Amino acid sequence: MNSILAHGLGGRSDLPVPLWLAAYGAVAAVVMSFLVLGALWVKPKLKGASAGRPLPDAFQRFVDSRAFRSALRTLGVLLFTVTVLVAALGPNDSDTNPAPTWFYVWLWVGLVIVSLLLGPFWRAINPLRAFSAGIRRVAAGGRAPARALPQRLGYWPAVGGLVVFVWLELVYVDADKPTTVLAFIVVYSISHVSLALRYGQSWFDRGDSFEVYSYLVGSLSLFGRRDDGRLVLRNPLDGLASVLRAPGLVAVVCVLLGSTAFDGLTRTQLWSNLTRGTMGLENLVLGTLGLAAAIGFVAVTYVGATRASARLVHRFKEPEQAANLPQQFAHSLVPIVVGYTLAHYFSLLVFQGQAGYILASDPLDLGWNLFGTADWTINFLVVSTEAIALVQVASIVIGHIVGVVAAHDRAVGMFLGRDKRRGQYPLIAVMVCYTAIGITLLVGT
Repeated sequence: MNSILAHGLGGRSDLPVPLWLAAYGAVAAVVMSFLVLGALWVKPKLKGASAGRPLPDAFQRFVDSRAFRSALRTLGVLLFTVTVLVAALGPNDSDTNPAPTWFYVWLWVGLVIVSLLLGPFWRAINPLRAFSAGIRRVAAGGRAPARALPQRLGYWPAVGGLVVFVWLELVYVDADKPTTVLAFIVVYSISHVSLALRYGQSWFDRGDSFEVYSYLVGSLSLFGRRDDGRLVLRNPLDGLASVLRAPGLVAVVCVLLGSTAFDGLTRTQLWSNLTRGTMGLENLVLGTLGLAAAIGFVAVTYVGATRASARLVHRFKEPEQAANLPQQFAHSLVPIVVGYTLAHYFSLLVFQGQAGYILASDPLDLGWNLFGTADWTINFLVVSTEAIALVQVASIVIGHIVGVVAAHDRAVGMFLGRDKRRGQYPLIAVMVCYTAIGITLLVGT
Protein backbone atom coordinates (compact mmCIF):
# COMPACT_ATOMS: atom_id res chain seq x y z
CA MET A 1 0.00 0.00 0.00
CA ASN A 2 2.95 2.33 0.64
CA SER A 3 3.77 2.44 -3.07
CA ILE A 4 0.17 3.47 -3.79
CA LEU A 5 0.12 6.22 -1.23
CA ALA A 6 3.49 7.64 -2.16
CA HIS A 7 3.19 7.56 -5.94
CA GLY A 8 0.76 8.30 -8.73
CA LEU A 9 -1.05 5.52 -10.55
CA GLY A 10 -1.26 4.71 -14.24
CA GLY A 11 -1.34 6.86 -17.31
CA ARG A 12 2.36 7.62 -17.57
CA SER A 13 3.02 5.15 -20.37
CA ASP A 14 -0.19 5.97 -22.23
CA LEU A 15 0.88 9.15 -23.99
CA PRO A 16 -1.15 9.66 -27.19
CA VAL A 17 2.12 10.44 -29.02
CA PRO A 18 5.64 8.94 -28.84
CA LEU A 19 7.79 10.07 -25.94
CA TRP A 20 10.30 11.81 -28.20
CA LEU A 21 7.54 13.81 -29.86
CA ALA A 22 6.00 14.80 -26.52
CA ALA A 23 9.41 15.90 -25.21
CA TYR A 24 10.31 17.85 -28.34
CA GLY A 25 6.87 19.45 -28.45
CA ALA A 26 7.07 20.52 -24.81
CA VAL A 27 10.56 21.95 -25.25
CA ALA A 28 9.47 23.77 -28.42
CA ALA A 29 6.52 25.30 -26.58
CA VAL A 30 8.81 26.66 -23.86
CA VAL A 31 11.33 28.04 -26.36
CA MET A 32 8.65 29.60 -28.55
CA SER A 33 7.03 31.28 -25.56
CA PHE A 34 10.38 32.86 -24.71
CA LEU A 35 10.88 34.11 -28.27
CA VAL A 36 7.38 35.56 -28.47
CA LEU A 37 7.76 37.27 -25.10
CA GLY A 38 11.07 38.77 -26.20
CA ALA A 39 9.37 40.37 -29.19
CA LEU A 40 6.10 41.51 -27.60
CA TRP A 41 6.74 41.93 -23.85
CA VAL A 42 9.45 44.57 -23.67
CA LYS A 43 8.42 46.32 -20.44
CA PRO A 44 7.33 44.91 -17.06
CA LYS A 45 3.56 44.53 -16.92
CA LEU A 46 2.91 42.72 -13.67
CA LYS A 47 1.93 44.92 -10.73
CA GLY A 48 2.25 42.33 -7.99
CA ALA A 49 0.47 42.98 -4.71
CA SER A 50 -1.03 46.28 -5.88
CA ALA A 51 -3.07 44.67 -8.68
CA GLY A 52 -6.58 43.27 -8.75
CA ARG A 53 -10.23 44.19 -9.16
CA PRO A 54 -11.99 44.55 -5.79
CA LEU A 55 -14.62 41.95 -4.98
CA PRO A 56 -18.00 43.18 -3.64
CA ASP A 57 -17.96 44.81 -0.20
CA ALA A 58 -20.56 42.37 1.12
CA PHE A 59 -18.35 39.43 0.14
CA GLN A 60 -15.33 40.99 1.83
CA ARG A 61 -17.29 41.61 5.03
CA PHE A 62 -18.47 38.00 5.05
CA VAL A 63 -15.00 36.53 4.47
CA ASP A 64 -13.41 38.81 7.07
CA SER A 65 -16.16 38.33 9.66
CA ARG A 66 -15.26 36.75 12.97
CA ALA A 67 -18.00 34.14 12.56
CA PHE A 68 -16.69 32.92 9.21
CA ARG A 69 -13.09 32.85 10.38
CA SER A 70 -14.09 30.97 13.52
CA ALA A 71 -16.05 28.46 11.45
CA LEU A 72 -13.04 27.76 9.24
CA ARG A 73 -10.71 27.41 12.19
CA THR A 74 -13.21 25.09 13.90
CA LEU A 75 -13.36 22.99 10.74
CA GLY A 76 -9.57 22.72 10.76
CA VAL A 77 -9.51 21.63 14.41
CA LEU A 78 -12.26 19.08 13.75
CA LEU A 79 -10.45 17.55 10.78
CA PHE A 80 -7.19 17.47 12.74
CA THR A 81 -8.83 15.78 15.73
CA VAL A 82 -10.60 13.15 13.65
CA THR A 83 -7.41 12.31 11.75
CA VAL A 84 -5.38 11.93 14.94
CA LEU A 85 -8.04 9.79 16.64
CA VAL A 86 -8.45 7.53 13.62
CA ALA A 87 -4.68 7.15 13.23
CA ALA A 88 -4.33 6.34 16.95
CA LEU A 89 -7.37 4.13 17.51
CA GLY A 90 -7.91 2.53 14.11
CA PRO A 91 -6.09 -0.51 12.69
CA ASN A 92 -2.43 0.01 11.89
CA ASP A 93 -3.02 -0.78 8.24
CA SER A 94 -3.59 1.73 5.45
CA ASP A 95 -5.81 -0.78 3.63
CA THR A 96 -8.45 -0.31 6.31
CA ASN A 97 -7.44 2.92 8.08
CA PRO A 98 -8.19 6.12 6.09
CA ALA A 99 -5.78 8.38 8.04
CA PRO A 100 -2.79 7.83 5.69
CA THR A 101 -4.94 8.60 2.63
CA TRP A 102 -6.35 11.70 4.30
CA PHE A 103 -2.84 12.87 5.13
CA TYR A 104 -0.79 12.02 2.05
CA VAL A 105 -3.50 12.39 -0.60
CA TRP A 106 -6.28 14.66 0.61
CA LEU A 107 -3.99 17.08 2.48
CA TRP A 108 -0.70 17.05 0.59
CA VAL A 109 -2.06 16.74 -2.95
CA GLY A 110 -5.42 18.37 -2.31
CA LEU A 111 -3.59 21.34 -0.81
CA VAL A 112 -2.35 22.23 -4.31
CA ILE A 113 -5.80 22.01 -5.94
CA VAL A 114 -7.63 24.01 -3.30
CA SER A 115 -4.89 26.64 -3.02
CA LEU A 116 -4.94 27.12 -6.80
CA LEU A 117 -8.69 27.63 -6.70
CA LEU A 118 -9.13 29.67 -3.52
CA GLY A 119 -5.72 31.04 -2.59
CA PRO A 120 -3.66 30.20 0.53
CA PHE A 121 -6.59 28.62 2.36
CA TRP A 122 -4.46 26.62 4.81
CA ARG A 123 -3.78 29.77 6.79
CA ALA A 124 -7.50 30.13 7.43
CA ILE A 125 -8.09 26.58 8.66
CA ASN A 126 -4.67 25.78 10.13
CA PRO A 127 -5.54 23.98 13.41
CA LEU A 128 -2.11 24.73 14.89
CA ARG A 129 -2.94 28.44 14.83
CA ALA A 130 -6.07 27.71 16.84
CA PHE A 131 -4.20 25.54 19.36
CA SER A 132 -1.41 28.05 19.92
CA ALA A 133 -3.85 30.97 20.23
CA GLY A 134 -6.00 29.05 22.70
CA ILE A 135 -3.05 27.97 24.85
CA ARG A 136 -1.71 31.51 24.86
CA ARG A 137 -5.02 32.93 26.03
CA VAL A 138 -5.34 30.36 28.81
CA ALA A 139 -1.72 30.41 29.97
CA ALA A 140 -0.96 34.11 29.73
CA GLY A 141 -4.32 35.76 29.41
CA GLY A 142 -3.29 36.80 25.91
CA ARG A 143 -1.24 39.66 27.34
CA ALA A 144 2.32 38.33 27.24
CA PRO A 145 4.09 39.83 24.19
CA ALA A 146 5.54 37.43 21.66
CA ARG A 147 9.17 37.72 20.70
CA ALA A 148 9.97 39.16 17.30
CA LEU A 149 10.72 36.51 14.71
CA PRO A 150 14.26 37.04 13.36
CA GLN A 151 13.99 38.18 9.75
CA ARG A 152 17.09 36.23 8.78
CA LEU A 153 15.19 32.99 9.37
CA GLY A 154 12.86 33.66 6.45
CA TYR A 155 11.41 30.40 5.14
CA TRP A 156 14.23 28.22 6.45
CA PRO A 157 12.14 26.60 9.24
CA ALA A 158 9.61 25.55 6.60
CA VAL A 159 12.44 24.01 4.56
CA GLY A 160 13.30 21.71 7.45
CA GLY A 161 9.72 20.50 7.79
CA LEU A 162 9.43 19.93 4.05
CA VAL A 163 12.61 17.85 3.94
CA VAL A 164 11.37 15.63 6.76
CA PHE A 165 7.95 15.23 5.16
CA VAL A 166 9.15 14.36 1.65
CA TRP A 167 11.73 11.94 3.09
CA LEU A 168 8.99 10.27 5.11
CA GLU A 169 6.65 10.11 2.12
CA LEU A 170 9.11 8.98 -0.54
CA VAL A 171 11.88 7.08 1.28
CA TYR A 172 10.71 5.66 4.60
CA VAL A 173 9.39 2.15 4.04
CA ASP A 174 6.62 2.36 6.66
CA ALA A 175 5.35 5.79 5.65
CA ASP A 176 1.86 4.42 5.04
CA LYS A 177 1.46 3.05 8.56
CA PRO A 178 -1.11 5.02 10.59
CA THR A 179 1.31 5.01 13.52
CA THR A 180 3.90 6.76 11.33
CA VAL A 181 1.36 9.37 10.29
CA LEU A 182 0.35 9.84 13.92
CA ALA A 183 3.95 10.25 15.08
CA PHE A 184 4.68 12.86 12.42
CA ILE A 185 1.52 14.85 13.16
CA VAL A 186 2.13 14.84 16.91
CA VAL A 187 5.81 15.80 16.74
CA TYR A 188 5.21 18.40 14.04
CA SER A 189 2.27 19.93 15.93
CA ILE A 190 4.02 20.12 19.29
CA SER A 191 7.09 21.70 17.69
CA HIS A 192 5.21 24.40 15.82
CA VAL A 193 2.74 25.21 18.58
CA SER A 194 5.66 25.62 20.99
CA LEU A 195 7.45 27.96 18.59
CA ALA A 196 4.25 29.92 17.99
CA LEU A 197 3.91 30.41 21.75
CA ARG A 198 7.37 31.96 21.65
CA TYR A 199 7.11 34.02 18.46
CA GLY A 200 3.38 34.51 18.01
CA GLN A 201 1.11 33.71 15.08
CA SER A 202 3.61 35.15 12.61
CA TRP A 203 5.66 31.98 13.11
CA PHE A 204 3.28 30.02 10.90
CA ASP A 205 3.68 32.45 7.99
CA ARG A 206 7.31 31.37 7.55
CA GLY A 207 7.77 28.26 9.67
CA ASP A 208 4.80 26.00 8.92
CA SER A 209 5.71 23.95 5.85
CA PHE A 210 2.10 23.32 4.83
CA GLU A 211 1.15 26.97 5.21
CA VAL A 212 4.16 28.14 3.21
CA TYR A 213 3.37 25.60 0.48
CA SER A 214 -0.25 26.74 0.36
CA TYR A 215 0.89 30.37 0.22
CA LEU A 216 3.21 29.78 -2.73
CA VAL A 217 0.67 27.77 -4.71
CA GLY A 218 -2.11 30.17 -3.71
CA SER A 219 -0.19 33.05 -5.24
CA LEU A 220 -1.36 31.62 -8.59
CA SER A 221 -5.03 31.79 -7.64
CA LEU A 222 -7.48 34.15 -9.32
CA PHE A 223 -8.42 35.32 -5.83
CA GLY A 224 -6.10 37.20 -3.52
CA ARG A 225 -5.51 40.22 -1.33
CA ARG A 226 -3.93 43.45 -2.43
CA ASP A 227 -1.31 45.09 -0.28
CA ASP A 228 -4.10 47.26 1.20
CA GLY A 229 -5.92 44.15 2.46
CA ARG A 230 -8.68 44.29 -0.14
CA LEU A 231 -9.96 40.99 -1.53
CA VAL A 232 -9.57 41.07 -5.30
CA LEU A 233 -9.97 39.15 -8.51
CA ARG A 234 -6.58 39.28 -10.18
CA ASN A 235 -4.29 38.02 -12.89
CA PRO A 236 -2.58 34.97 -11.32
CA LEU A 237 0.73 36.25 -12.66
CA ASP A 238 0.31 39.38 -10.52
CA GLY A 239 -0.16 37.13 -7.51
CA LEU A 240 2.95 35.18 -8.43
CA ALA A 241 4.95 38.39 -8.78
CA SER A 242 3.92 39.37 -5.24
CA VAL A 243 5.58 36.34 -3.59
CA LEU A 244 7.69 37.59 -0.70
CA ARG A 245 11.39 37.27 -1.49
CA ALA A 246 12.66 36.13 1.89
CA PRO A 247 15.68 33.98 2.88
CA GLY A 248 15.01 30.31 2.25
CA LEU A 249 12.57 30.84 -0.63
CA VAL A 250 14.98 29.26 -3.12
CA ALA A 251 15.43 26.25 -0.85
CA VAL A 252 11.66 25.77 -0.48
CA VAL A 253 11.02 25.59 -4.22
CA CYS A 254 14.09 23.42 -4.80
CA VAL A 255 12.93 20.90 -2.19
CA LEU A 256 9.42 20.81 -3.65
CA LEU A 257 10.59 20.46 -7.24
CA GLY A 258 13.44 18.08 -6.50
CA SER A 259 11.35 15.75 -4.34
CA THR A 260 8.67 15.44 -7.04
CA ALA A 261 11.36 14.72 -9.63
CA PHE A 262 12.76 12.04 -7.32
CA ASP A 263 9.31 10.47 -7.09
CA GLY A 264 9.32 10.17 -10.87
CA LEU A 265 12.89 8.82 -10.85
CA THR A 266 11.95 5.99 -8.47
CA ARG A 267 9.53 4.67 -11.08
CA THR A 268 12.12 4.42 -13.86
CA GLN A 269 13.95 1.30 -15.00
CA LEU A 270 17.20 3.01 -14.04
CA TRP A 271 16.16 3.26 -10.39
CA SER A 272 14.72 -0.22 -10.44
CA ASN A 273 18.04 -1.62 -11.63
CA LEU A 274 19.96 0.42 -9.06
CA THR A 275 17.88 -0.78 -6.11
CA ARG A 276 17.27 -4.37 -7.24
CA GLY A 277 18.04 -6.75 -4.42
CA THR A 278 18.44 -4.05 -1.77
CA MET A 279 16.52 -4.22 1.49
CA GLY A 280 16.31 -2.57 4.87
CA LEU A 281 19.02 -0.07 5.73
CA GLU A 282 20.66 -0.26 2.30
CA ASN A 283 17.42 0.66 0.58
CA LEU A 284 16.87 3.49 3.07
CA VAL A 285 20.34 4.88 2.42
CA LEU A 286 19.94 4.68 -1.35
CA GLY A 287 16.57 6.41 -1.15
CA THR A 288 17.95 9.15 1.07
CA LEU A 289 20.91 9.73 -1.22
CA GLY A 290 18.66 9.72 -4.27
CA LEU A 291 16.30 12.26 -2.75
CA ALA A 292 19.21 14.48 -1.71
CA ALA A 293 20.72 14.20 -5.20
CA ALA A 294 17.45 15.16 -6.89
CA ILE A 295 16.99 18.21 -4.67
CA GLY A 296 20.66 19.07 -5.06
CA PHE A 297 20.41 18.82 -8.86
CA VAL A 298 17.57 21.34 -8.94
CA ALA A 299 19.36 23.66 -6.52
CA VAL A 300 22.71 23.54 -8.35
CA THR A 301 21.24 23.98 -11.82
CA TYR A 302 18.88 26.79 -10.82
CA VAL A 303 21.37 28.73 -8.69
CA GLY A 304 24.06 28.10 -11.30
CA ALA A 305 21.80 29.52 -14.02
CA THR A 306 21.05 32.67 -12.06
CA ARG A 307 24.73 33.13 -11.26
CA ALA A 308 25.51 32.75 -14.94
CA SER A 309 22.87 35.38 -15.70
CA ALA A 310 24.56 37.75 -13.28
CA ARG A 311 27.82 37.33 -15.18
CA LEU A 312 26.16 37.88 -18.55
CA VAL A 313 24.31 41.01 -17.51
CA HIS A 314 26.25 44.24 -17.36
CA ARG A 315 23.48 46.74 -16.75
CA PHE A 316 20.95 46.55 -13.92
CA LYS A 317 18.34 49.13 -13.01
CA GLU A 318 19.53 48.63 -9.43
CA PRO A 319 23.13 47.30 -9.22
CA GLU A 320 22.62 45.63 -5.85
CA GLN A 321 20.18 43.19 -7.48
CA ALA A 322 23.08 41.36 -9.11
CA ALA A 323 23.98 39.66 -5.84
CA ASN A 324 20.48 38.32 -5.23
CA LEU A 325 19.29 36.87 -8.54
CA PRO A 326 18.45 33.37 -7.21
CA GLN A 327 15.91 34.87 -4.81
CA GLN A 328 14.64 37.38 -7.39
CA PHE A 329 13.65 34.66 -9.84
CA ALA A 330 12.64 31.90 -7.41
CA HIS A 331 8.95 32.71 -7.88
CA SER A 332 9.23 31.56 -11.51
CA LEU A 333 9.80 27.99 -10.27
CA VAL A 334 6.49 27.91 -8.39
CA PRO A 335 4.37 27.21 -11.53
CA ILE A 336 6.82 24.46 -12.45
CA VAL A 337 6.41 22.96 -8.96
CA VAL A 338 2.64 23.03 -9.41
CA GLY A 339 2.89 21.49 -12.88
CA TYR A 340 5.13 18.67 -11.67
CA THR A 341 2.89 18.00 -8.67
CA LEU A 342 -0.27 17.79 -10.76
CA ALA A 343 1.48 15.62 -13.32
CA HIS A 344 2.84 13.13 -10.82
CA TYR A 345 -0.02 12.99 -8.34
CA PHE A 346 -3.15 13.60 -10.41
CA SER A 347 -3.87 9.88 -10.77
CA LEU A 348 -3.10 9.35 -7.08
CA LEU A 349 -5.72 11.93 -6.15
CA VAL A 350 -8.30 10.55 -8.58
CA PHE A 351 -7.90 6.89 -7.61
CA GLN A 352 -6.42 6.56 -4.14
CA GLY A 353 -8.35 9.66 -3.08
CA GLN A 354 -11.52 7.56 -3.33
CA ALA A 355 -10.25 5.40 -0.47
CA GLY A 356 -10.49 8.44 1.79
CA TYR A 357 -14.27 8.46 1.79
CA ILE A 358 -14.70 4.70 1.26
CA LEU A 359 -12.75 3.87 4.42
CA ALA A 360 -14.31 6.79 6.32
CA SER A 361 -17.49 4.77 6.80
CA ASP A 362 -15.64 2.35 9.11
CA PRO A 363 -12.46 4.17 10.18
CA LEU A 364 -11.89 2.03 13.27
CA ASP A 365 -12.62 -1.28 11.54
CA LEU A 366 -15.57 -2.02 13.83
CA GLY A 367 -18.06 -3.03 11.16
CA TRP A 368 -19.65 0.41 10.83
CA ASN A 369 -21.09 1.92 7.66
CA LEU A 370 -21.46 5.56 8.66
CA PHE A 371 -21.75 7.02 5.16
CA GLY A 372 -22.90 3.99 3.23
CA THR A 373 -19.57 3.55 1.45
CA ALA A 374 -18.07 0.65 3.40
CA ASP A 375 -18.79 -1.84 0.60
CA TRP A 376 -17.53 0.41 -2.21
CA THR A 377 -14.34 -0.23 -4.11
CA ILE A 378 -12.02 2.15 -5.94
CA ASN A 379 -13.28 2.84 -9.46
CA PHE A 380 -10.22 2.75 -11.71
CA LEU A 381 -12.33 3.57 -14.76
CA VAL A 382 -13.48 6.99 -13.57
CA VAL A 383 -10.74 8.60 -15.70
CA SER A 384 -9.11 7.02 -18.73
CA THR A 385 -5.36 6.51 -18.92
CA GLU A 386 -5.26 8.70 -22.02
CA ALA A 387 -6.93 11.57 -20.13
CA ILE A 388 -4.46 11.17 -17.28
CA ALA A 389 -1.55 11.30 -19.71
CA LEU A 390 -2.88 14.47 -21.33
CA VAL A 391 -3.34 16.14 -17.93
CA GLN A 392 0.20 15.17 -16.96
CA VAL A 393 1.85 16.51 -20.10
CA ALA A 394 -0.29 19.66 -20.15
CA SER A 395 0.51 20.36 -16.49
CA ILE A 396 4.25 20.25 -17.09
CA VAL A 397 4.13 22.31 -20.28
CA ILE A 398 1.77 24.97 -18.90
CA GLY A 399 3.74 25.17 -15.66
CA HIS A 400 6.96 25.86 -17.54
CA ILE A 401 5.38 28.42 -19.86
CA VAL A 402 3.92 30.32 -16.90
CA GLY A 403 7.35 30.16 -15.26
CA VAL A 404 8.96 31.59 -18.40
CA VAL A 405 6.45 34.47 -18.43
CA ALA A 406 7.07 35.25 -14.75
CA ALA A 407 10.84 35.16 -15.21
CA HIS A 408 10.66 37.31 -18.34
CA ASP A 409 8.61 40.03 -16.66
CA ARG A 410 11.03 40.12 -13.73
CA ALA A 411 14.01 40.26 -16.13
CA VAL A 412 12.72 43.17 -18.24
CA GLY A 413 12.08 45.03 -15.02
CA MET A 414 15.59 44.47 -13.69
CA PHE A 415 17.90 44.40 -16.72
CA LEU A 416 18.59 47.14 -19.26
CA GLY A 417 19.03 47.14 -23.03
CA ARG A 418 20.09 43.91 -24.68
CA ASP A 419 20.67 42.38 -21.27
CA LYS A 420 16.88 42.00 -20.92
CA ARG A 421 17.07 39.01 -23.25
CA ARG A 422 20.68 37.91 -22.80
CA GLY A 423 20.29 37.67 -19.05
CA GLN A 424 17.51 35.12 -19.46
CA TYR A 425 19.43 32.62 -21.60
CA PRO A 426 20.75 30.50 -18.68
CA LEU A 427 17.33 30.41 -17.02
CA ILE A 428 15.62 29.36 -20.23
CA ALA A 429 18.24 26.65 -20.74
CA VAL A 430 17.50 25.27 -17.28
CA MET A 431 13.74 25.40 -17.82
CA VAL A 432 14.14 23.54 -21.11
CA CYS A 433 16.18 20.93 -19.26
CA TYR A 434 13.51 20.60 -16.56
CA THR A 435 10.81 20.26 -19.22
CA ALA A 436 12.57 17.43 -21.03
CA ILE A 437 13.36 15.62 -17.77
CA GLY A 438 9.82 16.07 -16.51
CA ILE A 439 8.26 14.57 -19.62
CA THR A 440 10.75 11.68 -19.61
CA LEU A 441 10.11 10.87 -15.96
CA LEU A 442 6.38 10.64 -16.62
CA VAL A 443 6.96 7.58 -18.75
CA GLY A 444 9.34 6.08 -16.24
CA THR A 445 11.64 4.52 -18.80
